Amino acid sequence: MAANVEVKFTQIFINNEFVNSSSGNTFPTINPSTGEKIADIAAGDKTDIDKAVIAARKAFQLNSEWRSMDASARGRLMYKLADLIERDRDYLARLESLDCGKPVAAAQWDINFALSGLRYNAGWADKIQGKTIPVDGPHFAYTRVEPIGVVGQIIPWNFPILLLSFKLGPALATGNTVVIKPAEQTPLTSLYIAKLVKEAGFPAGVVNLVPGYGPTAGAAISEHPDIDKVSFTGSTEVGHLVMQAAGRTNLKRVTLELGGKSPLVIFPDANLDEAAVVAHETCFINQGQCCVASTRCFVHEDVYDKFVQKSAELAKNRKVGNPFEEGVQHGPQIDDIQYKKILGLIETGKKEGAKVMTGGKAIGTKGYFIEPTVFADVTDNMRIAKEEIFGPVQQILKFKTIDEVLERCNNTHYGLGAGIFTNNIDTANYFTQGVQAGTVWVNTYLGSGAQVPFGGFKQSGQGREQGEDGLKEYCEIKTVVVKISKKNS
Repeated sequence: MAANVEVKFTQIFINNEFVNSSSGNTFPTINPSTGEKIADIAAGDKTDIDKAVIAARKAFQLNSEWRSMDASARGRLMYKLADLIERDRDYLARLESLDCGKPVAAAQWDINFALSGLRYNAGWADKIQGKTIPVDGPHFAYTRVEPIGVVGQIIPWNFPILLLSFKLGPALATGNTVVIKPAEQTPLTSLYIAKLVKEAGFPAGVVNLVPGYGPTAGAAISEHPDIDKVSFTGSTEVGHLVMQAAGRTNLKRVTLELGGKSPLVIFPDANLDEAAVVAHETCFINQGQCCVASTRCFVHEDVYDKFVQKSAELAKNRKVGNPFEEGVQHGPQIDDIQYKKILGLIETGKKEGAKVMTGGKAIGTKGYFIEPTVFADVTDNMRIAKEEIFGPVQQILKFKTIDEVLERCNNTHYGLGAGIFTNNIDTANYFTQGVQAGTVWVNTYLGSGAQVPFGGFKQSGQGREQGEDGLKEYCEIKTVVVKISKKNS
């Protein structure tokens, strides 16, 4: 099934070397297509995070090789890393598919996006500049844009390569050093990329990678007094814990990209066929395991029945199966915990009166496969309409007016993304102004790029990733004021 993908690295990466965990403990990483163990991975904990931070702090010292490096040279190292990832992209795509269950074609797409992010940020390395500022009195004032220091980065399991690149890129471009914890479910591609970091020529200690569990290695990052910033992508619940830990210790800077329950609104003047396809693809992307998936689909009552029919047909025809098989669109869920949670919420939807148009059941007895599921007649008070399912479940709700649907879209503590399909520019403008979301798409959904900032309103997070705004999250502004003395003639 896995085309005999070789696992090459299973240890912790500190100071450009692979080492065993201090405790000697390991944990299994599981193939979600089969439920079987792929390999045992070194389980890092607080002791290993401490060692990684010491290495990162040394690499960040004033006059170190990294701090003394010309900014253009720093960018060239990042370009080299991107080139190495591109060289090994076929292997990385298969390794990603093995570890997290996404189809190989989807993993290839992730790598394309990751490469664009690394190269975009590499281009910024020598273009991050301060300002000169006119001030009163005999003074010259200017600002320096400096790296924050040692950055802890906690990566989720749903897009391991992609989100690693979108955290690593801006941190390195701005001159920081990093300690990374990949998700315990999907550590394999991050560990291989760590090997490429060394091959690219990055100085020892600049990039360190410690696989382990959230309550041990992840918590140690959030609480560490010598980590200056933490960037976390994951659930809102864990985001609260990360922020509390940062505040309780050294008030480290925090960037959070958290959960979502994103609405997509379909008006009757839209191209219904196109809207149905986009809603389908962006709800079921990555087996529904996407924080900004369009899971709440609000459809105008005039076209509701037609839209539901089209959506159900698309879901029925979605090809589910072995992610290594050509043409497969949909693989397994990540693990047994998610699998059971999703099936439980599907049952809750049925009990609360939503109508299953297609799907709603597990597939087979091996691996964590669930049928693409479409619910109609969903109401706002149902759990499936309020909670982030993080699985292949589309909820279709009915609405009458734009003011009504805007209020319903905003009636959530999430605010990550939103979308609208309409041919009326006034309707689109009114919606984009009124909806509370970090990204709003008009007649499309999930369109993006490395240049485009991404982040959430409300409890979907704080700060931004990608684009110029994402770079600012890794910088401190230092103001310098110099007295201008009059020279005696």
